[in-house]
Amino acid sequence: MTRSPLLPSRTGSAQPPVTDRPLAEEVPLALVYNGTTLAVMMGTPDDLEDFATGFSLSEGIVTRPADLGDIEVLHHPNGIELRMWLPNNHAQKLAARKRAMTGPVGCGLCGIDSLDQAMRLPPPLPADHLHLTAADIGAAMDGLRASQPLHDETRAVHAAGFFVPGRGIITAREDVGRHNALDKLCGALARGGIAPQTGAIVLTSRVSVDMVQKCAMFGAPCLIAASAPTTAGVALAETTGITLAARAKSGRAQVFTHPARILTGGKQGQQLPPRNWSRWPTRSRSSLTANPAMRPKVWQAISTSSGSRACARGFWPMLPRPLQTSAPACSKPCR
Repeated sequence: MTRSPLLPSRTGSAQPPVTDRPLAEEVPLALVYNGTTLAVMMGTPDDLEDFATGFSLSEGIVTRPADLGDIEVLHHPNGIELRMWLPNNHAQKLAARKRAMTGPVGCGLCGIDSLDQAMRLPPPLPADHLHLTAADIGAAMDGLRASQPLHDETRAVHAAGFFVPGRGIITAREDVGRHNALDKLCGALARGGIAPQTGAIVLTSRVSVDMVQKCAMFGAPCLIAASAPTTAGVALAETTGITLAARAKSGRAQVFTHPARILTGGKQGQQLPPRNWSRWPTRSRSSLTANPAMRPKVWQAISTSSGSRACARGFWPMLPRPLQTSAPACSKPCR
């Protein structure tokens, strides 16, 4: 982290003093396997062993951290090299997942050379018995917000955390790139021997298809995010069996896929009923321009306030009456 002068935003005779503010570092991080550079990502130079491990797992290059051996971190004047050595049986995967371009912080698919690779289908998720309450979703977002020291100083980084019911956020990682933060988290969990089936991954970012791919490759059954998902992200979460709860903020969240893992009315309450995701209206810039009044609707919304039971008032379609009457009414109108 570096510091830069913070200039006053107003001009005039009574100027506030010029102060310094911290800036998030962003450097090239080269992932090198068996002497060949597979990808160069722009990222924050922290938790680099976790990043190398998580990237290797989420991209399907290896299936366990032990396959990477020792990770060498080499600092160069113009960036950092993460050097790993793979067994021969894993080297063939490099050719299928070859990347040759630099990945900026906002992109997780740079350098992939075919549409099939970009939309690859992860393997099925292992069996799990994870159940979360609506209050757990709110606690997960609150816990992640309290685990972002770099964001508190710079206001310029994303975070990914792992929430375990009854324990809260047990691990979190930060990075200027949302994909990097998720890779760092996956690497930290794998190196610590923490099974992804025991909790939920929590993100500060939007949920695009590549973020869902990484979670599915890691074997995480539940994904909670502060921002909205994309249509491709929702479709892949539905296909792979991931419970996706997004737009989790201000005491509310929207459950998009596989709601059976979310319980209403406490741990002994009812499961949220399934919804047919394929009936969702989708929007692109052209469709919104043609009809700006049209807005995509969502399946169901729940209250995540820790002091109340889950509010399961549906947006489209309405949820069954028993779920509505088991919770207090929402304070804000649906729209």
